[in-house]
Amino acid sequence: MSNIASSLAAQAARRGAATAVFADEGDLSWQDWADLSLRSSARFRALGIAAGSHAALLCTNRPAYLVAWLGLVNSGAVVVSLNSGLVGEGLRYGIRQSKASALIVERALYEKLRADLEPVLAGLTLIVFDGEDDLYAEARRHEPDPVLDADGSEPVSIIYTSGTTGPPKGVLNCHEAFLACGRETATLLDIVEADRIMVFLPLFHTNPQMYAVMTALETGCALVIRPKLSVSAFFDDARRFGATVFTYVGTVLAMLTSRIRDEVRDHPITRCIGGGCPKEVWGPVQERFGITPHELYGMTEVGGWVTGNRREAYRFGSVGKARPDVEVAVFDAQDRPVPPGTPGEIVVRPKEPDTILLGYWDNAQASWEASRNFWFHTGDAGQFDEDGYLYFLGRTKEIIRRGGENISPFEIETVLLDHPGIRDAAVVAVPDPIWGQEIKAVVVAEGELAPQAVRDFLDGRVPAYMLPRYVQLVSLIPRTETQKIQRKALQENESGVVDLVGRS
Repeated sequence: MSNIASSLAAQAARRGAATAVFADEGDLSWQDWADLSLRSSARFRALGIAAGSHAALLCTNRPAYLVAWLGLVNSGAVVVSLNSGLVGEGLRYGIRQSKASALIVERALYEKLRADLEPVLAGLTLIVFDGEDDLYAEARRHEPDPVLDADGSEPVSIIYTSGTTGPPKGVLNCHEAFLACGRETATLLDIVEADRIMVFLPLFHTNPQMYAVMTALETGCALVIRPKLSVSAFFDDARRFGATVFTYVGTVLAMLTSRIRDEVRDHPITRCIGGGCPKEVWGPVQERFGITPHELYGMTEVGGWVTGNRREAYRFGSVGKARPDVEVAVFDAQDRPVPPGTPGEIVVRPKEPDTILLGYWDNAQASWEASRNFWFHTGDAGQFDEDGYLYFLGRTKEIIRRGGENISPFEIETVLLDHPGIRDAAVVAVPDPIWGQEIKAVVVAEGELAPQAVRDFLDGRVPAYMLPRYVQLVSLIPRTETQKIQRKALQENESGVVDLVGRS
């Protein structure tokens, strides 16, 4: 049977002592990764973690994450990937809602979050490890388990949405959804064994799990694990580890281009993959760094990504064409397809079994609402062009409705990020008694920047109806661990807001 654990075993048999994981904590060969995962599986099962159970994993970016994760997968458990940046009730929610019976946690995080975790530890199997040496030593006390014999349709993962508009929902995915994404990513990027994918996004997130780790399991290429994104060390890390590819989300590419102004081409990276690259950043990434962004559209619910720019089908500014194993459409509010050039909601359904979510864990209502009329409704706005390329316009719930115009915050944000004096920016709606909603631009400046200068910069670069009435200068744009803007917090923060229009 083909599953995530058997894919690791197959690469270990084929690649043997070749390095699978490069990291500061120590490298892992393919055979060691597989062996330690099978031994960890035996350890976990001896502690009662087995097929059908839910086990939460809380760990930073390091090889130990990969060993613990694949060990849990081989045990037959459903792995609940916990966000290591959460605290308090946000952290406890995932453990409670997932009905996890076990928690595997890195000691540094356990000590830091102990008070937050205490209320949910009763009845849990708790495994705390100090690091690679500790985790590996405990694993080696056990004989390796057999490789998991499970079908690709079996559930394997719960990953929680960011919950920016309500309680987080646990996305339940099966083995095949992960493996299919790895196959399609490998094809899209032309990945070969010699490639090395650099991972600096948190490993609890869909992006590195599906785009990087599954691609490695598909092709036998190596992973370069970094603790987090460091712009100052980015190209040094790429040179040191020989990274040829990386994955991105949100403003990663904008951060690179805004902070590294000089041309840098003496590095091995040739391409990157992810979503959220502004058009104003896309060009400089190619011209300044010699890196080709493969912009895509995806989310945890749809098996990672469903449209992407391929070498042979690549269109600047778009999020590419649909994968061959899914169908993607744009619907109006009545769930009717709209013609090319017309905005609507992006909807998805599989052409092959088990390529998108099984459902939202323990939330039948949300599962039903999202899957009405036999299409998964993403809640994202987009439009196709005449050639079948999709363009992402933002979350439908984030669209600003000013008078009769529907305005995508993303469009204004991408222009703002092209300003040399703006380090970061976000655009949100605020209530207005006349227009229904008005536009507020929230900006992090590099130095001195007058609020009026923000509006003046946009004037002529966006339509007049997109010009913000309000500008707010802040020191930081609040984001989730996966770089999603926390728009509700920005809407509620009224400190220092400047009204550039005013009305009597």
